[in-house]
Amino acid sequence: MVLHSLKNCLWLPCVLRTPKACFWSTASGGLIIQSVSNNVYQNLAVEDWIHDHMDLEKQQVLFLWRNSPAVVIGRHQNPWQECNLRLLRQKNIKLARRRSGGGTVYHDLGNINLTFFTTRKKYERMENLKLIVKALKALRPQLDVHVTDRYDILLDGQYKISGTAAKLGRTSAYHHCTLLCNADKFVLSSVLKSPFKGLKSNATPSVPALVKNLFEEDPSLTSEMLLDAIAKEYAVQHQIDHHITLINPADETLLPGISDKTKELQSWEWVYGKTPKFSISTCLNMVYKDSVLDVKVNMDVKHGRIEVCNIDLPEQWLPPGVYSELVKSLTGSKFCPNEITTLVTTSLRLCPQDDELHSRWSLLCENMIRLM
Repeated sequence: MVLHSLKNCLWLPCVLRTPKACFWSTASGGLIIQSVSNNVYQNLAVEDWIHDHMDLEKQQVLFLWRNSPAVVIGRHQNPWQECNLRLLRQKNIKLARRRSGGGTVYHDLGNINLTFFTTRKKYERMENLKLIVKALKALRPQLDVHVTDRYDILLDGQYKISGTAAKLGRTSAYHHCTLLCNADKFVLSSVLKSPFKGLKSNATPSVPALVKNLFEEDPSLTSEMLLDAIAKEYAVQHQIDHHITLINPADETLLPGISDKTKELQSWEWVYGKTPKFSISTCLNMVYKDSVLDVKVNMDVKHGRIEVCNIDLPEQWLPPGVYSELVKSLTGSKFCPNEITTLVTTSLRLCPQDDELHSRWSLLCENMIRLM
């Protein structure tokens, strides 16, 4: 696809200016673009758009982007297994699911994301990572950085500063990776720690690693310096002019159909519904009137919805009719606190007007919701 103009084109002041008409050029070589958005769903949608629409035989692309706080899971991962969802909600941190595989990462404005687009035949993630290391060395020769056989970039031989993942299409491919510059490590470690117990899943688990920010090693660095150094090295290796084109991922004139891609990526059906089937077998320790009740819960969850639900309550703790109504309302519903809250509130209205019963019902429901 060839687009002849770039609407509202912006340029970084530190790089060369070029005519707007060169944006989706059909000339051979490479193109360096950067998103002006910090919205994780919009930026992931740009990846999809370039992969689906650009002729990568004629032009390879480097896409640079940064996100406001977000946790991004791999295509085949389980969010309940990978992160603290309750903490994400409390801190208003977005959760997104990539099209690529790999593990879970935390993004904020202290984290740079880089996506290398090529044809499938030219795909080579090791060379991309070596390019980044070469750019870092050119900027700060004293940095001890190297690429591992697992396609990570390590600082000082032990700290991971870059993780990597990829999507290989029939003819096109992309490799994306992170670069930790000045991310909030306290938030990172907090949100990437699931409190969930008793979850069994075949989803791809993440591999924990020690991490460190580049800015801890050299506080004089800035994200703009790093972006420019990587763009410069990319330009040298592809024998193109060193310039970065800034794009707006919400611009339908520039990227036809991008809003639909963004909408899909932020939908519940994609973020949660694409989770591989999993089961839960846990025990709720509920405190009620100075005593502790052990309530066993067993569930099967498929496509993010409760397929099978069994709650082992103490005998006579809830009337059989009330218990069966709770199980019935949960079965088939989204494994989601908002939906379950609505369901149990509605079901409570159908219960007998008994304060003791309502108190027990509310306690059980509160504990069930905390699972999610």
